[in-house]
Amino acid sequence: MRNGGQLLVESLVALGATKGFGVPGESYLAVLDALHDSKGELDFVLCRNEGGAAFMAAAWGKLMGQPGLCFVTRGPGVTNASIGVHTAMQDSAPMILFVGQVGTDMKGREAFQEIDYRAVYGTMAKWAVEIDDVARIPEILARAWTTATTGRPGPVVIALPEDMLTSLTDVAPLRGPARVAEPAPTVEAVSETLKLLQTAQRPLVLMGGCNWTGAGQAALQEFAEASHIPVVAAFRYQDQFDNFSPVYAGEAGVGMPGHVKALIRDADVILAINVRFGEMTTDGYSLLNVPVPNQTLIHVHASDREIGKIYQPTLGIQAGPNAFSGALRPVSGDWQDWCAQGRKAYLEGFELPAQPSPVDMGLVTAHLREVLPEDAILTNGAGNFTVWPNKFYKFGPQARLLAPQSGAMGYGVPAAVAAKVAHPERIVVCFAGDGDFQMNCQELGTAMQAGAQPIILVLNNGIYGTIRAHQERNYPARVSGTELENPDFVMLAQSYGYHAERVEATEDFPAAFARARASRTGALLELQISPEALTPRQTLTQMRQAAQKSKETS
Repeated sequence: MRNGGQLLVESLVALGATKGFGVPGESYLAVLDALHDSKGELDFVLCRNEGGAAFMAAAWGKLMGQPGLCFVTRGPGVTNASIGVHTAMQDSAPMILFVGQVGTDMKGREAFQEIDYRAVYGTMAKWAVEIDDVARIPEILARAWTTATTGRPGPVVIALPEDMLTSLTDVAPLRGPARVAEPAPTVEAVSETLKLLQTAQRPLVLMGGCNWTGAGQAALQEFAEASHIPVVAAFRYQDQFDNFSPVYAGEAGVGMPGHVKALIRDADVILAINVRFGEMTTDGYSLLNVPVPNQTLIHVHASDREIGKIYQPTLGIQAGPNAFSGALRPVSGDWQDWCAQGRKAYLEGFELPAQPSPVDMGLVTAHLREVLPEDAILTNGAGNFTVWPNKFYKFGPQARLLAPQSGAMGYGVPAAVAAKVAHPERIVVCFAGDGDFQMNCQELGTAMQAGAQPIILVLNNGIYGTIRAHQERNYPARVSGTELENPDFVMLAQSYGYHAERVEATEDFPAAFARARASRTGALLELQISPEALTPRQTLTQMRQAAQKSKETS
């Protein structure tokens, strides 16, 4: 006999789980007790806030391709964690959120911290369920694991009533995960894809999403290079294709470069693989007509619910990205110049003017491109500062980017901690704005306790940069609610045991970063950035003046 908490933990270990992130609560004490006996098999990473814990689980799922696990208490705990559920959903990242629930005898009375999880998370997660019968834990957990990882991956929320967790059962735990074969395309579908591409004058591959394997990525790259077809990555999935490839042409995301917009808009045949057509990847749904694009669209996705959701494809193929890419054969056509122009424009995008700032992030990022190892992991939250890791770093086959498609501030620090937990031997660098950093800076304590301390670059310009940019463009010179008074970030980091320095000039960064890399307890570098350096090619003053001139002439 075992109780529900023990049955849950033993089943998770059998499924292959090794880490869980969370904040303790009295509503799931039986699970915490079972985790006490599973140390070395399923470790509990103690976090400081449920939002940070949920971000760590979402990042783990995106990085590892296995559900990131998060454990939180009911009511305030799970509502804090909702930001990670939303992020995992928009990222198509596998995640399971376990949340304590009131006892089954109290449900429906608005008991202390009671929430109807199915109602609250029914539209935010792939599946929201409550386990009322201890004997059904293995069944529901098996379904949750499969739901989180197959089709379009995403988050599952599982509510655990207290009395269910303490009830005894003789039901056996799971023995392992289900082996689900990736859906493969039919011969006819592949043949028609190649025929449509063969008729193109300006073909384009648009790729993204989770669930890629190394073999699948290599197969797609081999096909694109042999066929001389340019490849564009979907928003914040540029790490899924080798940026050093001669066919890679950039990322279709927020702040989309003009040449990427032109590639998508002017392409006559688009092969979209593993892509969720979101607002950022389509420049506000403007690059392809809704619902029927002018371009011939071949949409390949493992989930039938993504095909035709927004755009009606010429050909929709329900297939996994790896199985589909492995079935492709090279095609040929008179489009080599089209491909070369896309690549040339991508490389020219790295040419930047000097930034009007004590620390020039253009030169800082160029230095990082030179010194970071091939398997570096970069993370970021949300803000104008994300342009540096997202647009000015080149990701090779081994490098990874953990960045939220949801545009959630505060993701970068927890994601970096999760990455360091997963790969303590790799260099993990978090880019964080001063506002973004303060959303989850308390997770430095999690990193300290877990021995998983990354390098954090805090870009301190004293403002909420993205909102200030919108403000200056729409209400120039009318600043409201976007200026920050900040703490001493160096002292804050040092209090958590970090090596920390303030970098006040560009020329000081290389030596400071070398010291950060040498630190055994992680490092934080506070970079002094001028508010004027709001975007790489337009200053805050120029932004304001352009908006004022536009208003005067309208």
